Amino acid sequence: MKIILMGAPGAGKGTVAKLLTEFDGSVQISTGDILRSAVKEGSALGTKAKAYMDRGDLVPDELIMDIMEVRLQKPDCVNGFILDGFPRTIPQAEALKKLLDKLNLHLDFVANLDVPRDVILDRLTTRRTCCNPECQAIYNVKSNPPSAEGTCTLCNHDVIQRDDETEEAISNRLETYNLKTAPLVGFYEKEGLLKNFLSLSSKDTVTEIKKALKA
Repeated sequence: MKIILMGAPGAGKGTVAKLLTEFDGSVQISTGDILRSAVKEGSALGTKAKAYMDRGDLVPDELIMDIMEVRLQKPDCVNGFILDGFPRTIPQAEALKKLLDKLNLHLDFVANLDVPRDVILDRLTTRRTCCNPECQAIYNVKSNPPSAEGTCTLCNHDVIQRDDETEEAISNRLETYNLKTAPLVGFYEKEGLLKNFLSLSSKDTVTEIKKALKA
């Protein structure tokens, strides 16, 4: 498959993408992953990206697209790819369209994961993360709680609520998403690529995406 996964923070993009990779061997690709990988490899593009990241600056779209071009041509993309949360803006979407045309790659569709706001707030405010940077296991106080002592069941470090997962922070993230990323819905509707999926359960969402791929 060759798809883009769209959705607000907390829509479940990462979980859905992971489950889909197990379906047909397509690889999950996120902007953060390819930037970290390029930096780790020490490539010329990675070195450029590192300079921006070290200063705390956003990596320019042009550089991200150059790194994305390299990533999409790696052997593990032969079976397909799932772009997880990318593109985020209209300029990125336009640049990605040009890149895919250049590489003669064609998207199956863009899967927009639609989740009610109250569900997103509940998901993220109840999420907890292991503070151990080598672990960072994710828990949910309702559906997948840590130990009774509030520690990670894998490494025994404390489990915390991240600063960006308080209700106020999540509301700000959703507002940013609606301003910058939600307009992509209209962009991909015009392209005839958009498919909407109600994403209340990751497994159900994956089942519906598989059906759409077969259709």
